[in-house]
Amino acid sequence: MWDRIIFCGLVICLICLTDQTQGQKTPLVVQGTDCTQIKTLSPRATSGVYVIQPAGVTSPFKVYCEMLVDGGWTVFQRRTGAEVLFNRKWAVYKQGFGNLQKDHWLGLSKVFDLTKGGRGLNSTMRVDLWDFEGGTAFAEYSDFRLGTEKEAYKLNVGAYKGNAGDAIRGKYAGIDQNGFGFSTTDKDNDGCSPCIFGDIAENTCSFSEGGGGWWYSRCGSASLNGDWHPAGEHIGWNSGLHWATWKGPAPYSARASRMMIKSVWKKIITAN
Repeated sequence: MWDRIIFCGLVICLICLTDQTQGQKTPLVVQGTDCTQIKTLSPRATSGVYVIQPAGVTSPFKVYCEMLVDGGWTVFQRRTGAEVLFNRKWAVYKQGFGNLQKDHWLGLSKVFDLTKGGRGLNSTMRVDLWDFEGGTAFAEYSDFRLGTEKEAYKLNVGAYKGNAGDAIRGKYAGIDQNGFGFSTTDKDNDGCSPCIFGDIAENTCSFSEGGGGWWYSRCGSASLNGDWHPAGEHIGWNSGLHWATWKGPAPYSARASRMMIKSVWKKIITAN
């Protein structure tokens, strides 16, 4: 159905953008509104960096597309090591950082643009996880979107499926992260004022997660932007790449993580 929608000037639009990695102007072709559309229009498209322009967005930008059997996914977070530090402040998390072909955070403003909906589309968010023992797991959430910047890019997710567990809604009651704004060390939007963990009072979850930004609630059991820990040093740390419904009981920092989104058509329910 993608080809029934008029994306005038998006798919084959020659523009001139400033290439941030080279520091010079380079002619680039806008290849679609997102990775899902690119894969739909070009089924043989392979994974790599593409230029997209979501509907209603004036400035195109680059993304990394994972072109899988079930469609094109736009990657907005990747962690595989300690080369890229994720202890960043609000402005940097908003803009994005890292290398699109390696470890990076795409940017809250770009993820908002990709998930604000319209034209009958929703977004599915997928989290892929890798451990140090050769295992993998995933979690998928329907109806994924972020609130506006004034709403601190509030997290909204729908139904869960997968084998990693629903860590966003929590390993135990009272720590649901759905509906909370994004927090960094310089912009606290979590639910702790303070949170009491045994004999420890926690006011700012981002500090205990090594400065990593995330959608904390009462800190919560999902957090993938903390410090990366190597093999042998990945168990028992308060900071890390945590998906607590997958590993435990001691805190376990994953070897790698990837977060990405795919556009899907909204289900229309009609009365009989």
